[in-house]
Amino acid sequence: MPYVDRQNRICGFLDIEENENSGKFLRRYFILDTREDNFVWYMDNPQNLPSGSSCVGAIKLTYISKVSDATKLRPKAEFCFVMNAGMRKYFLQANDQQDLVEWVNVLNKAIKITVPKQSDSQPHSDNLSRQSECGKKQVSYRTDIVGGVPIITPTQKEEVNECGESIDRNNLKRSQSHLPYFTPKPPPDSAVIKAGYCVKQGAVMKNWKRRYFQLDENTIGYFKSELEKEPLRVIPLKEVHKVQECKQSDIMMRDNLFEIVTSSRTFYVQADSPEEMHSWIKAVSGAIVAQRGPGRSASSMRQARRLSNPCIQRYTSRTGECSTYVGSHANVPSY
Repeated sequence: MPYVDRQNRICGFLDIEENENSGKFLRRYFILDTREDNFVWYMDNPQNLPSGSSCVGAIKLTYISKVSDATKLRPKAEFCFVMNAGMRKYFLQANDQQDLVEWVNVLNKAIKITVPKQSDSQPHSDNLSRQSECGKKQVSYRTDIVGGVPIITPTQKEEVNECGESIDRNNLKRSQSHLPYFTPKPPPDSAVIKAGYCVKQGAVMKNWKRRYFQLDENTIGYFKSELEKEPLRVIPLKEVHKVQECKQSDIMMRDNLFEIVTSSRTFYVQADSPEEMHSWIKAVSGAIVAQRGPGRSASSMRQARRLSNPCIQRYTSRTGECSTYVGSHANVPSY
C-alpha cells in the first residue's frame, strides 16, 4: 500500500511498463512529491541505494492529465492502471485491488482531478465514464495547452470526490497483507508461516541488501532470492530474545525498520511498508510464543535452566535463595 514517509511524501512499490507497448513490467519504488510537483521512481527505495543515486524516471505532475483503471485496456496485466502524461500512456501494476484504488485516488488528487468512486452495483466501465456517479453536481473543467501538453483543471475547487469522501494521504486505508518485492512461488512446506522480501543491514560493511526472508515454526532465515534453495543464514527462534520496531530508525534514517535481537547480534530489517513491518513483528513474535509454549518466556526458561543445575542450587542455598541444599556427598542425578 502507498504510505507517507518521514518527508511527508507518498511512497510505495509498483510495476511499470517503462518501454511503451513492450508488455514488460519492472518493479520500481515510486515517490509522489507534491511540494516538488514530481512523480519519480527508482530502482529501489533510495534509502537502500548508494548516496546520490539518480532516479530511473520522473514526470511533472502538471503533465499528468488523468489516472484511471486499465483493466479493459490490459486484461492480461492484473491490477493495472494507466497514467496519461502528454502524448504517452504509462501503464502501472499495483499489488492488489485496494493498492490500485489508493494509487489512482492519491494521484488524481495530486493533479487536482476528481474521479468517481467505484460502485459494486454497476459495471466497471460505467464508473470510468461518469463524472457524477453518486448524484453530486457535475464539475466543469478547463483545458489549457502548455508547451504542447493538454492540461485539464477544474473550474471550481473540489475538496471531496463525487461520493462526498475526502482523500487524506495521512489516513490512507492500508491492507494488512502487502505483497512482497516479487511475488514468490507458494511455499512447498506447509510449516512456512510467512515469507517475503525485506532489506537487511550487513554485519561487517553495514550495507543494506534486499533478501528473501522465510519464517517457519522453528527458524527465520533469509535467501539471496526466492529462487535460491540454500539460505544465506538461519536464525533459530530459540536464540531470539525479542523482535520489535527499531528505536534507532530516526538515527538510521530508515522507514519501516524493525530489529531481531539475539544473544550474539541484533539484525536490522527494513520492510516495504508500515503494515508489512508490523506483520513481520507479529508473525515472528507469535512463532516464538508458540515454540516456547504458554508461560515460558525467555527469562523463565533461563531461570529454570539455572535451578536445574546442582552447582547453582548449591550456591543459591547458601544465600537463602533455595531451600534445597545439595551437599558434596548427595546423590545427584546425572544429566
